[in-house]
Amino acid sequence: MTRDWSAAQYLLYADERTRPARDLLAQIPTDDARRVVDIGCGPGNSTELLVARWPQAEVSGFDTSPAMLADARKRLPDVAFFEGDAGTWMPDGDTDVVFANAIFQWLPDHRQVLARILSGMKAGAVLAVQMPDNLGEPTHRLMSETARAMPFAAKLTEAARDPLLPVSSYYDALTACGASVDIWHTIYNHPMKDAAAIVEWVKSTGLRPFLAPLDQTEQDQFLHAYQAAIDATYSPTIDGTRLLRFPRLFIVARKT
Repeated sequence: MTRDWSAAQYLLYADERTRPARDLLAQIPTDDARRVVDIGCGPGNSTELLVARWPQAEVSGFDTSPAMLADARKRLPDVAFFEGDAGTWMPDGDTDVVFANAIFQWLPDHRQVLARILSGMKAGAVLAVQMPDNLGEPTHRLMSETARAMPFAAKLTEAARDPLLPVSSYYDALTACGASVDIWHTIYNHPMKDAAAIVEWVKSTGLRPFLAPLDQTEQDQFLHAYQAAIDATYSPTIDGTRLLRFPRLFIVARKT
């Protein structure tokens, strides 16, 4: 695995990955936004939705991945994309919407970061966030179980990301910043062709920290064991597909 993200791998399931962004966008109560920022814009699939929703706005996006940004610029050549860090970035005072689809789960201190971003926004501005809440699902439990069973387990002791906080923790932090907060979970059930398809899905996201420290032989060994565990856990439906259950947490905070 390279250190950078793979836009091609990520977009293997572009429609499924974009659906939560659509669902989040539909709940933003802002019609006349003039400045919109997409945090962790990836290959621009979510940014494209923002441009369509607010064609009159100045829409920009940033990411830490040069590969993702290159794809985003190809997709939306008229949008300003830049390399940036979600953990330190702050909006300017004129920003109307800050949109973050599946990025903040990677930051251990993201509750504080979200509160800091919201505190710098003007009255009426909206912070909209979606984060996968799936560490309790077999996909992620089996990553850690497989890692512990490997002869190179010592390389993977810190591979798993931290779980999300209780919902009330986000609610309290954002209401304390002077915002009305709408917060909810949605559980998606994605039909996947087989166990290998589920592995391909997570290779571009959750599996990256497990594969990145390994050499090619170790990666192959890990993936072989992991896919066998996925195959044994996700039973086929009547038509042979496997349903990938995927809970996600949504937050829409409007500054008052």
